[in-house]
Amino acid sequence: MRELLAGLIDYAGVFPPAALPLDQALANYARYRTSREAWMLGRFVLPVAQATLSPAERWPFSAIVGEGDLDHMPPHIDSIEMKVSTQAQIESAAARIPKNTTAYFEITDLTLLPVIRAVGARAKIRTGGITPDAFPTATQITNFLAACAKENVAFKATAGLHHPLRCHRPLTYSADGPSGWMYGFLNVFTAAVLARRGTTNLEQILLAESLDDLPRLADPAEVATVRHDFAISFGSCSFEEPVADLKALHLIYDI
Repeated sequence: MRELLAGLIDYAGVFPPAALPLDQALANYARYRTSREAWMLGRFVLPVAQATLSPAERWPFSAIVGEGDLDHMPPHIDSIEMKVSTQAQIESAAARIPKNTTAYFEITDLTLLPVIRAVGARAKIRTGGITPDAFPTATQITNFLAACAKENVAFKATAGLHHPLRCHRPLTYSADGPSGWMYGFLNVFTAAVLARRGTTNLEQILLAESLDDLPRLADPAEVATVRHDFAISFGSCSFEEPVADLKALHLIYDI
């Protein structure tokens, strides 16, 4: 479990449904970095327009960018995330991204994965949102994982993965907001380990609502390698919800 969860959660508190003010999200991130669960914390994700800050402590930042932002990147950004739909967008962006900056290209067209590999970048999949129609099907996620494994392209996920296991929950923090089925991050990253092995037909893993229905990952070294080289992280506007749920399942503990 430690190998599966280490550095897994990129904190995106300024994005919906939390949509926190930047100063509050930064204060949360600072607190999480000193918590017992800091080993699960990844990058701080924010829009590039808010990335002009320069904290005294060097934190790992990932900026959400558009094509017009690439020529004016703040120097302290470690990675960028950008929606793309064409080969030309990927190649143009890759040529303009500062050296030593990791690029994640959010795609729905899997035929772009060879282009992403060719420019030395990574892929990104949107796994949910604040409305039920924002969630891809289990087959779409399976196809993405299988294609990334085949093309040897690392990836991250974003949105809709607040909870460890698939569940039906409110999609926002509003009392009258919509509810829907959300994928679990244990489901997605367990499926990613199996996809890297070459396993297909991963839909039932993505749809599992119980730990008993997830396959056991018996080799910590395999999990660590997959996390380091392939299944990198997921973005979440909450760090506290995943932590609380993992404790409720007795998968992590206060020591």
